[in-house]
Amino acid sequence: ALLPIYFIALVWGNGDAEERKNAVVKFFIYTLAGSLFMLVAFVYLYQQAGSFMLEDLYKLNLSATEQLWIFLAFFLAYAIKIPLIPFHTWQAKVYQKAPTVGTMLLSGIMLKMGLYSVIRWQLPIAPLAAKEYMNIFIGLGIAGVIYGSIVALRQRDLKKLLAYSSLAHVGLIAAGSYTLTLDGFRGAVLQMIAHGFVVVGLFFVAEIIYRRYETRIIADMGGIRAQSPKFTSMFLILVLASVALPSTFNFVGEFTVLYSLAQINIWFAVLGGLTIILGAYYMLKMFQYAMLGETNTKLFKDVSINEGITLVIIIAVLFFFGLYPKPINDLITPSLEHILSIVNKYN
Repeated sequence: ALLPIYFIALVWGNGDAEERKNAVVKFFIYTLAGSLFMLVAFVYLYQQAGSFMLEDLYKLNLSATEQLWIFLAFFLAYAIKIPLIPFHTWQAKVYQKAPTVGTMLLSGIMLKMGLYSVIRWQLPIAPLAAKEYMNIFIGLGIAGVIYGSIVALRQRDLKKLLAYSSLAHVGLIAAGSYTLTLDGFRGAVLQMIAHGFVVVGLFFVAEIIYRRYETRIIADMGGIRAQSPKFTSMFLILVLASVALPSTFNFVGEFTVLYSLAQINIWFAVLGGLTIILGAYYMLKMFQYAMLGETNTKLFKDVSINEGITLVIIIAVLFFFGLYPKPINDLITPSLEHILSIVNKYN
């Protein structure tokens, strides 16, 4: 997973070659270093279990100290991959410098690998450590929500704004995972899928604008609505889905995560809910400056058939599962219940 994205960003990325190289090398070193700790943890687990079979690793009867070290080794790898603060410093630059295809892969798929691994590997293998330090890790996730949202407010570059917006959303997903509740797990998985579709759609919109205006600076855009109302409408739907408007897929995931946080501590839910309030502010403000007004006099050529079909498919998925999430719920719930039973085996 790491090598392809390294070359995609290095060879086909944007901007100055030296800056691009620095950003991508930092990303590579960070991610590789975290993965080495995870590798050591898996080697130790193999020595204990004599197998890499998932169920064999789940059955290991590790002491509290062993679980803590395994948990922290996994956490370092996943916190960099997701990323959670303070392990996020590689993210914004790489998102900005990578080509849009690379950014879509990073935000839509690769960071979900870290979130998936938290639920699939980290929590069931080291549940004692997860329970002991639950509040700390939920706090880190929520800190990412607040930090990502505040930094996003100050961004002038569209891709960097979307990068920090992504940081805020994945912080909330991670916080939901660490609640160790079925609602938290379910909300996290639903939000992983929903965020994957929304963020890919938003980066695709950013690329469409860049192709026509050759800028990613929000202040240099404007006046697009008058020239392409259909594109503007599709962009607005993606923006509203991003801020979890009811009837969109993101609302289902975020509401379930916030409900799980409220079960642990109501203040976690209140602080986590800031992602919706702050997100609505900076996303709608960005939409206003990028799409409305008369700032840019360049011709904005209407979206092509292929671009339109891509956006319509993404929007259709967001509305369909926003109104009817049952198919995914039914698919994921048995596995999540099994994982939760393993997490609770020490009770």
